[in-house]
Amino acid sequence: MRLNYFKSKLFLKYIWSYLFILLIPLILMTIFIYESAVSNLRTEIEQSRLGQLTQTKVIIDGRMKELSEIASRVSYDTRLTPYRVHDPIYSGEAIQALDQYKATSSIIDEMFLYFHKDNKIYSSKGLSNIDVFAKSFSFQNWKKETLFRDLDQVKFPTMRPADMVSNSSQLQETKLAYLIPITPNSPTPHGTIMYLIKESELSNLIDSVLGTFQGMTYILDNNGQILVDNRQGEALTNAEAKSLFNNLTPGIHDRTLNGKAHSIVSVKSKNNGWTYVTIMPSSQFFSSVLHVRSFIIMLFVIVVIVGAAIALLLAKMQYQPISMLVEFAASKSNSKRPVDGSIVSGNELDRIWTTLQEYSSRIDLQEPFARNHFLSMLLKYGSAQSLTPELQEAFDLEFDCSHHFVMVIAWDEDIQNERAERQDMIHLLTQIEFPELAAHGYGVELSQLDQLGLIISFNLNNQMDEFSHVRQIVEAVRSNMLETFDIIPMIGVGTCYSSPDQLNQSFIEACSAFELRVSTGHGSVTYFEKLSYTPDHAFWIPNNTLMKLAQSLKQGSYDVAAQMIHSAIQSLRTSELSASLTRCISYDLLNTILKTSSEIGNHNLMQEMAPNLMYSNSLDELERSLLNLASQICDQVEQNNQKEEQSIIDQIVGYINEHYMDHTLSLETVAFEFGISLPMLVVRLRKRWDLISFNIFGKIEWKRLCTN
Repeated sequence: MRLNYFKSKLFLKYIWSYLFILLIPLILMTIFIYESAVSNLRTEIEQSRLGQLTQTKVIIDGRMKELSEIASRVSYDTRLTPYRVHDPIYSGEAIQALDQYKATSSIIDEMFLYFHKDNKIYSSKGLSNIDVFAKSFSFQNWKKETLFRDLDQVKFPTMRPADMVSNSSQLQETKLAYLIPITPNSPTPHGTIMYLIKESELSNLIDSVLGTFQGMTYILDNNGQILVDNRQGEALTNAEAKSLFNNLTPGIHDRTLNGKAHSIVSVKSKNNGWTYVTIMPSSQFFSSVLHVRSFIIMLFVIVVIVGAAIALLLAKMQYQPISMLVEFAASKSNSKRPVDGSIVSGNELDRIWTTLQEYSSRIDLQEPFARNHFLSMLLKYGSAQSLTPELQEAFDLEFDCSHHFVMVIAWDEDIQNERAERQDMIHLLTQIEFPELAAHGYGVELSQLDQLGLIISFNLNNQMDEFSHVRQIVEAVRSNMLETFDIIPMIGVGTCYSSPDQLNQSFIEACSAFELRVSTGHGSVTYFEKLSYTPDHAFWIPNNTLMKLAQSLKQGSYDVAAQMIHSAIQSLRTSELSASLTRCISYDLLNTILKTSSEIGNHNLMQEMAPNLMYSNSLDELERSLLNLASQICDQVEQNNQKEEQSIIDQIVGYINEHYMDHTLSLETVAFEFGISLPMLVVRLRKRWDLISFNIFGKIEWKRLCTN
C-alpha cells in the first residue's frame, strides 16, 4: 500500500521548514538587493556630485588665484604708481596697462584701480570721478557711501555677493564685486583693485553639478553669505539657508528640508574659505530604480514557485529514511501500522526514540564486557597502541602517565564465599584514583575466579625513587580495601615500565610474584623486584628471567616467553664462555620450561622434546627448539583454559535451563550464583548464546543456537 505522506504532520513540517528556509533568506535578500541598489545609486550620485563640486572648487580657486596674481602685478607695476597715474603725460599708459591686465582673465568684466583718499578711480576704459563712477555703476544693495568706505578700508580680499548693477545705459545685470587691497598681504595697503565679475561666469561652472537631478547648488563665502546660487526646481528661503549653512561641515549629509529628506554634499576651499554646496531631494534616488523593483518582484515570484516544488521534492527525500526508520522501529516494537497505510501523526520520532533507547540500554549493558575484554587483552598481549582516542573516551581509560605496572590481588577462601562482598570489591577496583599520589588504576577480572588484576598508571614524584612511589600506591590500595571491607588482600606486584605496551610483562611478573610469595597470610605483598636474585657469577641466567619465563608459560603468553628465551640466549652469546659451560647454563632454560610443562600436566611433551633438546649443536638451534616448545606449551594452556571455561559455561547454561521458568531469573542472579561479575558472565554466555536481550523489567529472553 502506498504511503500517504500528507497525512503525516512531520512531513508537513518538513515542507514548511524548507519553505521558511527559502522564503526568509529570499525576502531578506530581496530587501537587501533593493536597498543596496538604492544605496549604491545614491552613493554614486553623491560621490559624483562631490567630485564635480571638488572640480568646480579647483577651477574657481584657480580663477581667484589669477585675480590675486593680477592685483600683485598691478601693485608692482611702475606704470600704475600713484605718481604716474596722476601725471597727465603718463596716465594714458596707466589706462592701457589696466586694459592689458583685464585681458589676461576671461572672467573679468571690468577692472578698477582706486588709491585711498583719492577722488578718482581708474579703469581699463579711462579715468572717472568718484561721483561719475557711482552714477555709471549703481549697485542695488551696495550703497555709494558703503562702496567708497569699503574701497578705502578693505584690508583683505573680499567678494561681494551677487548684486544687480545698473550702468549709465540703464541696463541691469547681476555681477559680483571682488576687492583686493594692494599691495597684497600688506598691513597698510595704499589702494584697492576691484573686479566686476558677471554672475553667469561662476554659475556656469556649477551649472553641470546637478546634471538631470532636481536641486540647488550654492557658493558661500567664508562668512556664510551666498555668493552664487543655481536652482533647478525648489529653492530655500533665506532663513532656511542661514540655519543650514551655519552648522554645515564638509562632506555628505542627510537633512530634512521642507518636510522632505535631502542629500547635501559640501566641499570647502582651503585657499579662500569658500564653501560649495549641492542639495538634492533623496526621493529621486528611489525613483531611479523603479525598473529594478519590477524585475526583483518578478524574479521573487519565479523563485518562490520553483522553490516550493524543490521543497516538496526535498521533503519527500528527507522523510523517506525516517519512514523507513519508523517501519524498523514498528517491527522491533511489534507495533501495528494503520490499515490505510498512513503514519500516525506525531508518533514517528517517538517510535524512533523508543527504539534508540532500547538499543542504548543494550549497549550500556555490553560496555563493561567490552572494557574488561580490552583490558584483558592488554594484560595478555600489551598492545596499548590499539586503544584509539575514541575507545579511551568510551571506556573512560587514560594511559598518558609516565609509569605503569600491574598488581594481582586475591582474597582468602572465606571472603571468596561471600559473593556479595566479592562483587562489591570488584566494583570498587574497577576504577580507583589516588590524586595525592598522581595515580589511577583500572581493575580487570582474570580468568581465575579468585584473582583480580589492577593496572596502575602514575606520574613519578621527583622527591622519591620509583620503588618508593610504587610501594606507597600499593599501600594505598590495601588501606582502601581495609577501610571499605575490613580485609587486607594478598598482592603480587610487577615491575614498573614507562610504556603501557609493556603491561603484559608487568602482568607476568605480578603473577610470578603472587605465586612465589613467601607468606600466604593476610596482607602479604610480594614485589617481583625483590624476588630477583643476582648470583655471584654474572654469567648465570638471572632468577627473575626464569620466573617470568615460567609464569608466561603458565599464563599462555607466548610473546613474553619468547622475549625471555631470546634475552637469555642473547646473554649467553655475548658471555664468551666455553661451549661446555654454555650448554650447562642453557639447561636452566630447558629445565624451567620442562618443569612448567610438567606442572600444567603435559608430561608427553616433556618426554618427546627433551632428548632432542639435549643434543642441540648451537645456540641458534637451541633457541628455535625452545621457542617451538614454548609455543606448544602456550597452545596447551590456551586449550586447558578453554576447557575450563567451557565447563563453567556448561554449569551456567545448566542452571539457566533448570530455572528458566523462574520469574526472578536475570543476569544479576546468575552472576551472583556463580560468584562472577556481570561483564564476565556476558563474556561466557556470548560464546553459547546467539542473542541476549532485556526488557524494562530486567528479564532474560534467549535465542538458542542450533547446537546446544
